Amino acid sequence: MGNAQLQSIHVHPVKAFRGQAPREAVVEPWGLAGDRRWALIDDGGKVVTQRQQPRIALAAAELLPGGGVRLSAPGAQPLTVPVPRPVGTVPMQIFRDKVEAVPAEDPAVHAWCSAYLGADVRLVHMDDPATRRPVDPEYAREGETVSFADGYPLLVTTTASLDALNSLVSQGDHPAEGPLPMNRFRPNVVVSGTGPWAEDDWSRITIGEVGFRVAKSCGRCVVTTTDQDSAVRGREPLHTLGRHRRLEGKLVFGQNLVPLSPGVIRVGDPVTVLG
Repeated sequence: MGNAQLQSIHVHPVKAFRGQAPREAVVEPWGLAGDRRWALIDDGGKVVTQRQQPRIALAAAELLPGGGVRLSAPGAQPLTVPVPRPVGTVPMQIFRDKVEAVPAEDPAVHAWCSAYLGADVRLVHMDDPATRRPVDPEYAREGETVSFADGYPLLVTTTASLDALNSLVSQGDHPAEGPLPMNRFRPNVVVSGTGPWAEDDWSRITIGEVGFRVAKSCGRCVVTTTDQDSAVRGREPLHTLGRHRRLEGKLVFGQNLVPLSPGVIRVGDPVTVLG
């Protein structure tokens, strides 16, 4: 691990949308600044992701100063969405969690998203991530919260593990689907310079001067089979993960992180394993 370093940073301002790869990012208690503070919900208040709508992969969200976003998608005019005033909330369900969120104020925003997906959806914002949604209590410490991410503030993956997975894919039943790019796994931070699957044994790490605890392995879903450049689904990597990376009934790749302190991380920062 002496050569381990932060290879890339990924911020997804709108959950399930294409994100950005800044050279540095502010680490907040609930995740990277601006990451997954926006999400889509359906007419019943349930979160909408690439699980239900693979075409979301082709939509992009650019984070703007102050927390607003600029949305773009094939066949649609770009749209700027400011942070809504917290004058009222709507209930939403994100997997097992019930959360209050603030809808975008301009009806044109909801119309833009609905027209692109061909479904009735609304864009909502998390106004106060310090209080709105706790981390899964089975793996959390008191007071830990998370944005609209799947369950934890950050997700870390390693290039060595992706290389190892792609080697297994190439020897498996669907070799033509590989090699898979890292964006299939939608991580926040990607680490290079480790051995394959080294992250399985981490319990605490630092990236630069910022500390993180490793909460649990990340269970993977159908989103990983979605080509992020075409929105077409295949069989991999779930087929190969099912044969080689099954843990407690889940197919795993990457680790979920919870910040131990605020700070700034930068591409090239050393990554140190403390336990």
